[in-house]
Amino acid sequence: MRKYTISLFISVISVSFAAIFILSSDAPPLSIAFYRLLFTTLLLLPVVILRKKSREHFASLSFKSIAYIFGVGVVLALHFAFWISSLYKTSVASSVILVTAHPIMVAPISHYLFKEKVNALQVGGILISILGLIILVTGNYGIEKSTFEGNLLAILGGAAAGIYILSGRRIRRKVDAIPYAFMVYAMASLVLLILCLLFSSPLAVGGRNYEIIFLMALVSGIFGHTLYNWVLKYVPAYLVSVSFLGEPISSSFLAFIIPWIHQVPSYYTIIGGCMILTGIYLTARYIKTYEEM
Repeated sequence: MRKYTISLFISVISVSFAAIFILSSDAPPLSIAFYRLLFTTLLLLPVVILRKKSREHFASLSFKSIAYIFGVGVVLALHFAFWISSLYKTSVASSVILVTAHPIMVAPISHYLFKEKVNALQVGGILISILGLIILVTGNYGIEKSTFEGNLLAILGGAAAGIYILSGRRIRRKVDAIPYAFMVYAMASLVLLILCLLFSSPLAVGGRNYEIIFLMALVSGIFGHTLYNWVLKYVPAYLVSVSFLGEPISSSFLAFIIPWIHQVPSYYTIIGGCMILTGIYLTARYIKTYEEM
């Protein structure tokens, strides 16, 4: 279990840098989403070509599995389109918090759909985490009409993330992590390219923006999303989902220490963050991986 816990920790920290990269770029949200997924796909391409196991796995996939994976790619594209767009219409903290609220949906569905049992202590951990999220949102920002659209986009992004995790949990039992991630990212890139063309979002975003988005693809894409796609095979979906409640805490800390952002966390952020981390600990403490079962 230790290596999966460490992998989850690395993926959470890596994903936490995403909002920082986005804040450091002045490219439109759909363009950022497109290039993030495109660069992540290209980073995986050499591994797919050179790794014999990946090539063999591609050849063994059924049409049904490929269609399912492409469907997951569409969902991932929507997640990034909604979430990154929300950052321009509401506060970063609200956006990151709301987009990570997907355990509310993931936990009960994975319990009934995948028969992944949740004990009373783990249910308590999830509830504590959710309460921490509520304190963060209502304490810091309340409910403002001016940020309603951004908050709604973040919630939709969170719902898409929940579907993405649940879908990945199902297909990752059969499909190797590298071919799975490559196909999902490639499909998401294609969908986002179409969205950019439909909504007239520019594909030329400037050299500095390309560099920032490439770093986001490497850090948040490869060491974030791709790593937890690997973990999904071995741990229950709701554990991965709840673990990512740590993202708002990490993002807030990074926003505080990085000079050109320097957002000081409020008491509500600190109190709610401690509750979220407590919930994550209670949820993860007694989990057994599928290799141990």
